[in-house]
Amino acid sequence: MSEKHHHHQANLSVQKAFVIGIALNTLFVIVEFSVGIWNHSVGLISDAGHNLSDVASLLLAMLAYGLTKIAATKKYTYGFKKTTVLVSLINAVILLIAVGWIISESIEKIITPKPVHGSVIAWVAALGILINLLTAVLFLKRKDKDLNIKGAYLHMVADALVSLGVVISGILIYFTDWYIIDPIIGLGVALVIIISTWSLLKESICLSLDGVPASINVEVITELILSEKHVIDLHHLHIWALSTTENALTAHIVLNDMKHMEEIKQKLKNRLSHAGIEHVTLEFELQGLACKNNCSDPV
Repeated sequence: MSEKHHHHQANLSVQKAFVIGIALNTLFVIVEFSVGIWNHSVGLISDAGHNLSDVASLLLAMLAYGLTKIAATKKYTYGFKKTTVLVSLINAVILLIAVGWIISESIEKIITPKPVHGSVIAWVAALGILINLLTAVLFLKRKDKDLNIKGAYLHMVADALVSLGVVISGILIYFTDWYIIDPIIGLGVALVIIISTWSLLKESICLSLDGVPASINVEVITELILSEKHVIDLHHLHIWALSTTENALTAHIVLNDMKHMEEIKQKLKNRLSHAGIEHVTLEFELQGLACKNNCSDPV
């Protein structure tokens, strides 16, 4: 099987995962919201709202993934790969908004607890756990290769935790009639979601500002370049993400002998590719004739 065919199959697999995930979660939102209205359960209604935010996030993620496959244009010379970073940031924000919703609903229920049917809450939320975990499994293999897919995966895992909290509260309410248990569990789950989302939010902001990706160590890259024979210095080193899966680098390399420039360029590009940087642009300068303007730039 050719590499191109394998890549095509992988793309179809990811797109299929998004479609299945969106369909399953949309169906569950309708069911959970309807049962919540019928049972007068604020917990189920708020959980349905949280699940609805996941549907929106999956739709955005699928859109961004599709845009990465569109060829570059004269105006967008890098293509639309950067949309994966933007959507990852939106995903993190949506998760935090959902947490705000959970906290708000929990506080309201602590102040004014209302009687609900615990068994109904537990069974519906248990179905939510099953659907969220099934959706999460669809993204499991590629979650560490694409920040955008990682965001979708975290959404599903976080939602499963929310549903687990609702199941526990439903069971306890059924046996004790302590309705205040539900909002207390909600606040605990909200804290778990905030902790799990924080790293995604930080990395998304970093990549949105063209910061160095978390997977790249600037010191290691600098040593890699300087260790090449005939390279005596470098400056104007810039590393950033073109998307959630591709990184780029530009640098000025100072050589002591320009005769080996092409050989050094190919060696560095190969070594940098293995270090996780696929798009490399290098400008070479001869020792003693290196640039004299703006050489105070990073590295």
